[in-house]
Parts: sequence; structure tokens; C-alpha cells
Amino acid sequence: MANRIIFATGNQNKMEEIRQILADTGLEILSMKEAGADVEVVEDGATFEENAVIKATEVAKRFPDDIVLADDSGLEIDYLNKEPGIYSARYLGEDTSYQVKNQALLYRLSGMEKERRSARFVCAIAAVAAGGTVLHVRGTVEGYIGWEPEGEHGFGYDPIFYVDEYGCSTASLTMEQKNALSHRGNALRAMKKELIAQGVLASGRQEA
Repeated sequence: MANRIIFATGNQNKMEEIRQILADTGLEILSMKEAGADVEVVEDGATFEENAVIKATEVAKRFPDDIVLADDSGLEIDYLNKEPGIYSARYLGEDTSYQVKNQALLYRLSGMEKERRSARFVCAIAAVAAGGTVLHVRGTVEGYIGWEPEGEHGFGYDPIFYVDEYGCSTASLTMEQKNALSHRGNALRAMKKELIAQGVLASGRQEA
């Protein structure tokens, strides 16, 4: 079995979440850059799943003996026809700050009552295991877009994404609270089960 999980990202905020959620696998968890690869991948898929598989399979060429994971995630707002969707990271331009992106979305929802502000975070994760087996899963968390940014934690769209369970934005949650309900947490836990079912991870490493 593999001794390492390589995650196809350079986002350190994301890696912090991933390491906490996958800590019980007992494997070393590295970003692709930490593992020595700086791979530029063109994400030209039409869905979150397609983009995740594209990234995982490309990066896996560099690490044939490891488990390679990749995700594609984003925010879907129902009133805006599920925008920004797969373009979440590139919304208003790749170099545009999330403060600007968040304010733009709040402006587009000006005057909308809560019922019309429904939204979700989506995370598709793909895995390529030694031998070339490709798996993919999806995790989501339902919520709504608030009326103003809130919270000092999290990143990206977290300050404007609110969840009824806590009555606040995901940027106001502790990392433990966020990981317990987040789209990425749900997807990673589902992927662990898939890897165990495929014999890629030892069953003793699955969370209780």
C-alpha cells in the first residue's frame, strides 16, 4: 500500500483542512509542491468532477507509487443560476481578491430575502491510486448567502456563506466545526470510504 497521499493543490489553507480531516489515515500528506512537483494543469472540464479527475490524473503521472487526490470546489447560488460554480476561483478574474468577489455577489443579491439566497458549497474529489484506479466522489453543504461578510476564519467565499445549523458564516466557525459539516470534509470522508472499499487504504485507518 502507498505510504503517502499527494494532494494536487498549492493552497495552504486547503492543505490545513485536508491534513486535519485525513489525519487518521496514518499516511504522510503532502501538497504536490511539497512533494517536488509544480504541475500546471488546464482545468477545461464542464463539471467539478471532470476538473478533479483531470488534475488527479495529470499529477499522478509524477507520483505513480502514491495516492494522488485532487479536488475542484466552488460556490453555487441558486438565484444566480448556480454561479459562480466551476468558475468560482476565476470569478471576476483569477487575480481578483475574494473581498471583491464577495462584495460583487452581495451586490447581485441586493434586496433578496433569505429564501432566494439559497446556496451550497460543492467539492468533487478524484483519486488516482497505484495501478491507475480512478475514483471520484462529491460532497456538499447547504446554506445561504448572508447580507454582509462575517468572521475571521476560513477563506474564499466563507465570509458570505451562512449555515442554519450555527446561524453564522462558515468564516465564523472553528476549524473543527467547519470540517465536520463542510463540503470538503464530506467529500474527503466519502473518499476515505471508497479507498478502503478498493483496498487502497487499510480498514483499520478509517475513522470510527
